[in-house]
This record gives sequence, C-alpha cells and structure tokens, in this order.
Amino acid sequence: MDARIFIEPQQGADYATQLACAQTAERLGFDGFFRSDHYLAMPGQDGLPGPTDSWITLAGLARETSSIRLGTLVSAATFRAPGPMAITVAQVDEMSGGRVELGLGTGWFREEHEAYGLPFPDDRFARFEEQLQIITGLWSTPVGERFSYAGEHWTLSDSPALPKPTQNPVPIIIGGGGKARTPRLAAEYASEFNIGFQPEAVIADRFAAVRRAAEKIDRDPDSLVYSVALATIVGTDERDYARRVESRGLDPVAFRENTVSGTVAEALEKIARIRELGATRIYLQTRLAQDLDLVELLGAEVLPHLRGL
Repeated sequence: MDARIFIEPQQGADYATQLACAQTAERLGFDGFFRSDHYLAMPGQDGLPGPTDSWITLAGLARETSSIRLGTLVSAATFRAPGPMAITVAQVDEMSGGRVELGLGTGWFREEHEAYGLPFPDDRFARFEEQLQIITGLWSTPVGERFSYAGEHWTLSDSPALPKPTQNPVPIIIGGGGKARTPRLAAEYASEFNIGFQPEAVIADRFAAVRRAAEKIDRDPDSLVYSVALATIVGTDERDYARRVESRGLDPVAFRENTVSGTVAEALEKIARIRELGATRIYLQTRLAQDLDLVELLGAEVLPHLRGL
C-alpha cells in the first residue's frame, strides 16, 4: 500500500519548511509529498508568514527532490484558467523528470476567494468539468496539431497545445463526497479517485459509486487507484499520542474519530481497514509541515508495515 505525506501550508509554512518536510518524506521512503492548494488559513491558525502558491512551491520542490511524487490535493479550478494551468503543470512535470500529479477540484472555500479577489461562481462544477476537458485535450493533442474548444465558460482557438508534460498522461486525481457527478468525472478523466476525512462507511459507498460509473462507460474499475486522505497524529504510546494531540489544542479522544491516530498499533489497524475497503493508497495528513518528528515516526514505525498490505 502506498503512503504519502500530505500537508496544509496555508496554516503556516514557508517554502523552506515545506522543502524540509518533502526531503524528509523522500529520505524515509514515502511514495509522495502532496500539499493543499489554499490561500487562506482555516480557523485555529494565524497562517503566518502567509500562504504560498502550490505550483510555484512544487516547481521548487521538483528541482530539490529526486524521486518522490509531487502534487496537489487538490488544486481549485477557480484559481487558474485551464490553459495556463495545463502549461504550469506540464512545466513542473518536466522540471521534476515526470513526477507530478494533478489533483483538481471545484474550489469550495468562499472566504479565501473573497480575501484575494477570486471569483466564486455558482456554476463551479460545470467550470470544473470544462477545465478537465480542456487540460486533457491540450495534453493529448499530438505535437504539430492544434486544439480548439468552444464551451460555455472558455473558448480556445487554434492552440498549439504546448508544452507537453514529460508523463503521458500526467495522473489526474479527482476526489470528493459527491454521489453522482464526482464519480462520473472520476471515471471519465481520473487515474485516481480520492476521498478524504470521512467515516469508513462513506468511503466504501463512494468507492462503489466510482466503480459503477466506470462500468457504465466500459472502463475497467480496477484501472483507477482508490485512495483516502485522513488527518494523522500517532504516538509511540498513549501518553506520547496525548502529548502530540494536546500540543495542537485538540482533544485526544475526539481526534480519534475518522483519523489515523492513537498508538502505532491503532494506526496500523485503521489503515488495514481502509485497505479492506479497496484503497491502495493513503495520504497521511500531518497538516503542519513543521512537525518533522511526526513524519520521522510515521516513516520508522508505520511505513514499513504498509509494504505488505
């Protein structure tokens, strides 16, 4: 089972902090290092020194790491026009030697859009679907040919559809809790379906929905990767776990719900149950990139046991 480190830099992490976390994850053997794509801190953190752009950050990490997969979970379709988005991801993929994955979603956090002057339209899902059509269309157009597109929200005329990413195709991650539209888009466009921060029953239900959607368009459901993202705090024992959770102002009992938490043994039991639901990849959301001690613990005590799952 693949394991990836997932951080939330909008809560307060400059580039140097994220680089240290990515290089630690790579050294320990994690499959990937992923970050959120937000411009505003969630409640409970001041967000200092301020947000970092996800794709500028990933471009830097692409040149300062050598093997770990890199990407977003997930970029908001409201942040960037699809043409420039395709160019950006293709360039970072080339900079990394073909290690980038694009997680893409509709965008949901109204306050961050208002804080930085970004539109937050009501028809975000329709725009999201057009973005997927355009980005995949640009990347799949053969070199020397042109790509045009006429949609409700964007029109592209006679685009050279360059540059091409190193990977063909770049893996696209689509996730969320939607019961109908999200599974349909995942089946049509994604190499991976991800669901985050949900009870096990919901995870199983959404995995099944994606499988049905894939079968409906004659796609092999097993051609998708099914993954889960969960908040993660683990301790060497109960006392160490409580110390780590309380240091973040959280309750050790309440935090255990729908998370990878508790002792190492508890964490492994949770991950094993997630694997039984059909997941072959897990994103361990450590949230704070500064907490390298937690990444080290996960790498030493949890990661070795996942290889056999």
